[in-house]
Amino acid sequence: MSSFQWPGGARLAMSLVVNVEEGAEENILDGDRGPEPVDELQVVLSKPVRNYGNESNYKYGITAGAPRVLSMLEKYKIKATFTAAALALERAPDVAKRIVAGGHEVAAHGYRWSHQHRLDEAGEREFISKAVASIQKTCGVRPYGWLSRYLHTDNTRKLLVEQGFTYHMDDYSDDIPFWDVSTGKPIVIVPYALDTNDMKLWMAPAHTPDQWLKYVCDTFDELYAESAVSPKMMSVGVHLRIIGRPGRSGQLRAFIEHALKKPGVWFATRKEIADTFAAQVKAPR
Repeated sequence: MSSFQWPGGARLAMSLVVNVEEGAEENILDGDRGPEPVDELQVVLSKPVRNYGNESNYKYGITAGAPRVLSMLEKYKIKATFTAAALALERAPDVAKRIVAGGHEVAAHGYRWSHQHRLDEAGEREFISKAVASIQKTCGVRPYGWLSRYLHTDNTRKLLVEQGFTYHMDDYSDDIPFWDVSTGKPIVIVPYALDTNDMKLWMAPAHTPDQWLKYVCDTFDELYAESAVSPKMMSVGVHLRIIGRPGRSGQLRAFIEHALKKPGVWFATRKEIADTFAAQVKAPR
């Protein structure tokens, strides 16, 4: 049996993660060496030119995708964790206000949506600090969770603890939270998932929306069955510019409705998940 339980006798903690990167991606206007390489058309430009098409695709996530996703969460009364590149929310204050007003958690996804593994320790410390200060100013509350742009460093977890973070997401090794003490400073790891991420709708070999929906529902069903024995957690990561498109948003709606049909499913923020775990399981020495 597990050494912890979810609140109210819930079996499965359902974590919906909405990534907000739009406006913080690479752009020569922000001093980057080239345009953002992550593109639905998979056009990679190495020259220092602007990719106006891709910029507009990212902008769609803010102007149309965000209202669509937020309205859906409001309809179903679901709280999500918005992992935000801080600059994206600085540049979209109305979206930030609506996220906060909806009772959602804002976690940090860097200051820019950029690769922090290229930074030395001092540079990474500044990068994290800048993200905290920015989100605090934009949202009125500081972030307690951190998600890198995929790659982090040997210093990351130590720096996160130093700066008051209580959990880290850059891990894919389990279906439940656990403690990491590798740096000598314990921090809760709330594992994320790549296989249930809507990025699968962009990256080759890409899923169709229906294939993605089947996969996330199959994942949910398996974890829900296992949760009859011990508590489990499921992560679904989505992006405003991807799932926010009208031909894809219905699949997110269908998944939410599928999950809500089962008793004992706790839609929770990642901070709620981390705090619940940490309150019941002591960090190892």
